[in-house]
Amino acid sequence: MIEEDVAELLGRVSLGDRDAFAELYRQTSPKLFGICLRILGNRGEAEEALQEIYVKIWQRADRFSQGQAAATSWLAAVARNQAIDVVRARKPAANAIDEAYDLADPAADPEKSAVVRAEGRRIDACMEELEKDRAEAVRRAYVEGLSYQELADTFAVPLNTMRTWLRRSLMKLRECMER
Repeated sequence: MIEEDVAELLGRVSLGDRDAFAELYRQTSPKLFGICLRILGNRGEAEEALQEIYVKIWQRADRFSQGQAAATSWLAAVARNQAIDVVRARKPAANAIDEAYDLADPAADPEKSAVVRAEGRRIDACMEELEKDRAEAVRRAYVEGLSYQELADTFAVPLNTMRTWLRRSLMKLRECMER
């Protein structure tokens, strides 16, 4: 994702260009989704927040000023603010003892917790079998939500090389997990 391209797309979106909006979404949604997911910690809420973010971008693209901030920074701020609004809007925790008593224990039972921890250890062990840069690329793509282009830029490799790294790494991880 090149900053100038994003700024140009935002300019076109401010004029009501739907094709530019679709391209802006394609280029920026993984990063903005990652921001929402980190703040909200819930995939469903992050997806809903992402929808609201793009509604706001469509409605407010004319407020973006290239001289004041980078386009990706402006988009990230819109995403961050929307995610924070979602956190603030969450139902407050029950205060009354009677209400708290009726709530089910949200923690998984010990057996499920043990299974989840064991699975996590297996994934960690399989990740260690990957080359360090490949493992880091997988983490950044699937945990942080970075796009292929952002990863290619970060690791200073061509875009298709990054796609190959991720595809082969996932195949190795699947193979390792099936052992």
